[in-house]
Amino acid sequence: MDARNEMLRLIHARRDGFSLEQPFYVDPDFYRLDLELIWYRDWLFVGHDCEIARPGSYFTLQVGAYPVVVVRGRDGVIRALHNTCRHRGSRVCTAQRGMAAKLVCPYHQWTYDLDGSLVFARQMGDDFRKQDFGMKPVACESVAGYIFICLADEPADFAPFRALMEPYFAPHRLVEAKVAYESTIIEKGNWKLVWENNRECYHCAANHPELCKTYPEAPTVTGVSGAESDPDILAHWEHCEAAGLPSRFGIDKSGQYRATRAPLLRDAVSYTMTGRRAVRRNLSDSVSADRIGALLLYHYPTTWNHVLGDHAVTFRVLPLGPTETAVTTKWLVHKDAVEGVDYTLEELTHVWTMTNDEDRRIVEENAFGIGSPAYEPGPYSAEHEGGVMQFLEWYAASIGPRLAETGKPALRDVA
Repeated sequence: MDARNEMLRLIHARRDGFSLEQPFYVDPDFYRLDLELIWYRDWLFVGHDCEIARPGSYFTLQVGAYPVVVVRGRDGVIRALHNTCRHRGSRVCTAQRGMAAKLVCPYHQWTYDLDGSLVFARQMGDDFRKQDFGMKPVACESVAGYIFICLADEPADFAPFRALMEPYFAPHRLVEAKVAYESTIIEKGNWKLVWENNRECYHCAANHPELCKTYPEAPTVTGVSGAESDPDILAHWEHCEAAGLPSRFGIDKSGQYRATRAPLLRDAVSYTMTGRRAVRRNLSDSVSADRIGALLLYHYPTTWNHVLGDHAVTFRVLPLGPTETAVTTKWLVHKDAVEGVDYTLEELTHVWTMTNDEDRRIVEENAFGIGSPAYEPGPYSAEHEGGVMQFLEWYAASIGPRLAETGKPALRDVA
């Protein structure tokens, strides 16, 4: 039985409230189908506007088989391009980030303008048409300081996500923030295990002593279920809304993305060991209210986020292989905040640096056990792991119909 039919069979046979069968977490062909049917079709968070604030600034990333460069043009527009030279296919931009007046392929110096149009190709003959060989565009959208791309030929409509997300995030003015610190860790586990671990706090008390000083373990916090009847959540929403900050739980009909505001424990205002501010200056000059907790955003399959009064912590998930995932964390502060004056990196990053490493160990032990021939799917806690079940419901509902499509190859030839 080929991988596509086997994956579809297992999706149809999936037991509600249980983890997935082993191949979803370890099998190379299942992983390639995840790339083909999820990562190459859905909108993906890649970075922030403020990272490429000046014309000519760019950053690069790799999504499965696709190298991509995201660049700001001289017209101020942020664009994404397939980072592949139209001559013989070499990567054009090889650095993780940089600044360039033009994008020059290091192989034969084919030169592209910042919008991807070809402006110079040496000695290609009189009948060569430069306009036919620009770098290929990737669908790209920017909203409230976040940049998303989509590799699909016909991307899904981005407008519904913009409409839900923008009112929550616009007041925090992340478009004008700056990245104070960035780290990437490699977790030796499938990307779905990274998400499953993120989507519950059933494990938090035993594994995250730093985070648990400020972040509630209550399953109602992320708004999957029961938030509307939790008096602490309701009081927090009312407090934030009185300050002009949209707060109540918002989710799209497919379950792919959602946003909500959550209170922190007791009088905590930031993710620090004391609960006090990590940054003296507010993240946004437009938000001055106290005790606004954390604005949470989840968008499968690439990002979860925590935006506080003094800083923001954003996360990007990228699969590297069937059992390897890169998690990039960025700490954003006000653009005029000064390190050593308004904040120290140690205090700003300590809680999530520790939490990320703890989660890495958890995911890797989870993956190690799933690799056993004795593994079989186990039940989730309905009380504490509703977020995990919701994530898997989205995954199954998304990939199942795509697996059932006819007339499409089971696997994309990327060799």
